[in-house]
Amino acid sequence: MRTTSGGSGIDVNRLLERLAALAELAPVGENGSCRLALTDADKGARDLLCGWMADLGMEIRIDVVGNIVGVWSAGASDPELDPVMTGSHLDTVATGGRYDGAYGVVAGLEVIEAFAARSVRTRRSLAVAAFTNEEGARFTPDMMGSLVHVEALASETALAAVSSDGVTVAEELARIGYLGVWPAPARPPFAFVELHIEQGPILDHEGTVIGAVSGVQGISWQELTFVGQSNHAGTTPMHLRRDPAYAAARVVTFVRELAAELGGRQVGTVGRLTLHPNLINVVPAWATLAVDLRNTDADVLIEAERRLAAFAAEVAEAEQLEVSSRSLVRFDPVNFTPAMVDLVEAVALARGLSTRRLASGAGHDAQMLAQVCPTAMIFVPSDRGISHNPAEHTDPEHLRAGTEVLAEVLRELADQ
Repeated sequence: MRTTSGGSGIDVNRLLERLAALAELAPVGENGSCRLALTDADKGARDLLCGWMADLGMEIRIDVVGNIVGVWSAGASDPELDPVMTGSHLDTVATGGRYDGAYGVVAGLEVIEAFAARSVRTRRSLAVAAFTNEEGARFTPDMMGSLVHVEALASETALAAVSSDGVTVAEELARIGYLGVWPAPARPPFAFVELHIEQGPILDHEGTVIGAVSGVQGISWQELTFVGQSNHAGTTPMHLRRDPAYAAARVVTFVRELAAELGGRQVGTVGRLTLHPNLINVVPAWATLAVDLRNTDADVLIEAERRLAAFAAEVAEAEQLEVSSRSLVRFDPVNFTPAMVDLVEAVALARGLSTRRLASGAGHDAQMLAQVCPTAMIFVPSDRGISHNPAEHTDPEHLRAGTEVLAEVLRELADQ
């Protein structure tokens, strides 16, 4: 027997079945997923989504970068007004879980299915979006589809982006049948609300059910390359070496120490390091590493970037190396609309759910939509804070609670 809760009509079993169907397209481990953007697995997810949208009588719009937006107007008294939008993304990292992104999309469908079953009427239409290449695991930049949607990235630039396996976005969209005709950028929705797992440990650690997200950290991804002199590991004295691996190692430890020194919400990560020729008995010719710096304070993030650049130059000079840097991604911190954050918090409290405000440490499509319309995010707990990992898990009761809060927030906004 299916279960619903509190007269909301939300069916958590149906939601879980849709999440499972998406996860089964490209399983990793026991519960994980590998749906890199615009692969065959991503096409399968898109096909499922469009089928579910069609079953609900939604108008399906696919734009020139493959963003999918389904509009449900059957319950709207004034469908000509700008809709209230929810949604997230369907792509994952290579070893991802089944909730990141997908939960926000299927929860939007679940809200509409529950509204339709109960003949809920609102003033505005509702829309559910699945944005292209949010993760950035195959194409750069991440959050590509939502950037184009809000005119922060030209569609021509996005379509020309080359994947890690050497094909363009345009080629892959055409191959999988999702090179759409709807224009991008698109007309902004009346408001946007993204439901997402936290992907961090705060809610789970505190035993809190709903996070009213105040904003998103600024993100700076930089690639540093040190060039030295490749040489024999046994015959080259230490004091005569020009070793880029040593410089890269110095930067790795500096990033950790910098985050500790700046404190607060500053975080720093070196998640990718490449040496050439990458042989055990050869001093490398060059080293390339990617540095991820994040902070909710724009000024502190700028200071972290400045200090990283100064340290890299200092190490390069001391070791007689050439150093170059390249910005991969740069997003300023985003604060969500205060009234929207208030609404999420008020709805959760009215339902008797524990709640707290927090900033997102991960990037999300919502931070792009915040440039063009009132925006908010709702978080539910991630078990042990684990995400981007097949072990990613959120309790079904928390998935249901988040979806019920989303439903009420969307209904409140759609009646405005």
